[in-house]
Amino acid sequence: MSIRFVCIFWLMALAGFQCPAQTPRKVDICIYGATSAGVIAAYTAKKMGKSVMIIEPGHHLGGMTSGGLGYTDIGNKYAITGLARDFYRRIGKHYGKFEQWIFEPHVAKKYLQQYLDEADIQVTYQYRIKTVKKLGNAIQSVVFEKSNDPVSGQSQSVSASVFIDCTYEGDLMAKSGVSFATGREANTDYNETINGVQLETGHQLPDGIDPYKIPGKPESGLLWGIAAGGLDKNGTGDKKLQAYNYRICLTSDPENKIEISRPENYDPSQFELLRRLIKKQPQKQNLSDYFIWSLMPNKKTDINNRGGFSTDMIGMNYNYADADYDTREKIVKSHESYTKSLLYFFGHDSIVPKQIREQMLKWGYPRDEYVESGNWSPQLYVREARRMVGAYVMTQANCEGKVVVSDGVGMAAYTMDSHNCQRIVINGMVKNEGNVEVGGFGPYPIAYKSLVPRQEQCSNLLVPVCLSATHIAYGSIRMEPVFMVLAQSSAVAAVMAIDGKTAVQDINVSQLQQNLKNNPLANGAVSEILADNEDKIQTAITGDWKIHKSGGYGPSFITSRPNGQAGNSVRFTPAIARAGVYKVYVYVPKTNEAVQKIALKVSDGTTEKDLIIRQSDVVPEGQTSGDWFALGAFDLPAGNKAYVKIHETQDAQTVIADAVLFVPDFR
Repeated sequence: MSIRFVCIFWLMALAGFQCPAQTPRKVDICIYGATSAGVIAAYTAKKMGKSVMIIEPGHHLGGMTSGGLGYTDIGNKYAITGLARDFYRRIGKHYGKFEQWIFEPHVAKKYLQQYLDEADIQVTYQYRIKTVKKLGNAIQSVVFEKSNDPVSGQSQSVSASVFIDCTYEGDLMAKSGVSFATGREANTDYNETINGVQLETGHQLPDGIDPYKIPGKPESGLLWGIAAGGLDKNGTGDKKLQAYNYRICLTSDPENKIEISRPENYDPSQFELLRRLIKKQPQKQNLSDYFIWSLMPNKKTDINNRGGFSTDMIGMNYNYADADYDTREKIVKSHESYTKSLLYFFGHDSIVPKQIREQMLKWGYPRDEYVESGNWSPQLYVREARRMVGAYVMTQANCEGKVVVSDGVGMAAYTMDSHNCQRIVINGMVKNEGNVEVGGFGPYPIAYKSLVPRQEQCSNLLVPVCLSATHIAYGSIRMEPVFMVLAQSSAVAAVMAIDGKTAVQDINVSQLQQNLKNNPLANGAVSEILADNEDKIQTAITGDWKIHKSGGYGPSFITSRPNGQAGNSVRFTPAIARAGVYKVYVYVPKTNEAVQKIALKVSDGTTEKDLIIRQSDVVPEGQTSGDWFALGAFDLPAGNKAYVKIHETQDAQTVIADAVLFVPDFR
């Protein structure tokens, strides 16, 4: 190589010239983000016969599902369908149960990887979006640069018929020219009542805590973590984001524990407000007073924010949603440093009650988790970043059932939930603002139109994670199992759009709904059969029953009103399309009603078997008010001959009836 050529090469490099991207790789469907949603979308599309590429900007598989959020936010198990439900069944099998909704991070990662292995899908890690090329309103190709070495000029170009953005940030959506929102809408924008600024008592600081470095002296400046400025009117919109944190996995197993050491950049000034809080409430003597300390299998945790000062880094994420990659990385690192410092503080600072320090020192980082990232989760809990403003915007009215969409392709059921958005001074005291927790509603459908952009903006993109919803509606929808459900729906829609040679907005949504119902596992397997107490075809109710609208499986459950004649009963008769062995389960909610036992009769169409379930036999785990109880495996004929009957006994005790599930054991 001549000296002249070398000089020209380096001059080009200095001038910013890069080697051209390689010839675009062509696939049917390109999925950005190897979150749990991304995995399910990729698996679905591949099982339906399409070529798939899944690209992950980091090195982590599974997003928050394998990133520490093992205490799954459910709302109502009825809302979790298809492959999402199958995932929690696989987790259950791992732990020797039917379903399991609490789990260790590496176990979640194992079973998400299992889906990819079954579909022969390889994730392309550490590539992030650089540019998007469109022709008209359609994405033609996307150039991805090397995340961990962007200056190298190494890139990959991908063209696809349909793209699916499964990231928490919505970068593909944004770079495709699709409208989005960040922060909180004003209540007046969508006729809501709990959006915008909300000063509530949840996760709040008690009255009387001074916000200034020198108490009583505003001129000394505010303590760390307190923002200048006052409180806007209730319901006012702004660009503030609800707080992020890490869902922390620790272990108390001495053989698996790495001690929590003092971080190199430990800054005690970050915790002066916490010191004042501890002094203010000396009666609080347990870790659970300052953290939601949820126990996971094998002596591990999923730790979440609790109270006025905890793992949420309030007000330190405002720039994250629309920031460049370097700025985001700084925000992530600051959250990691803060969280590790907080854990160290609770184990070592003299202001912390001795009992709490001793409790904290029993815990450490698990050696067998996050082994590629220093035993610390590589996934910050990005609760909310961008939200698409798409063909339909989900709002508070949808969550509360006041407006019910007809194009539902998934359900949500969780409380409308927002963590605090700011920490400010009000009447001379420090207060948190933005926490909202409003529930009491049943499962509700999520519109297909909320997963697609407006057609004039982009015709071949689906967005199941940063979907179109207001801040407060997103607070109910933004749960990992729901993202998985919507990702499966998006993948099926993508396949339909490709096969029909149409825009994603123009597919037949009724056909999409039917496809999801008929092929819930995306592999043609025989579907399980659910008979719910509200099912007018498969369920017959006799006698006097009381309806309960929350706490069960689906919209309701019922309890009998004993009349002394043992005449109350509910008969669940499944429509069996294919004869074979079915495992039968009955759902048992925990209730305040005086239910001590449930008497059942199970018939295979020929013989009848009597069974008794006692309330003490059912021990729900995690965020659920009930659980499935196995009645056994039965060889059932096709048709309507088999049944399960729940009935009163002669002692006229109250019984409970909710749902019965028939799971084929031959698929």
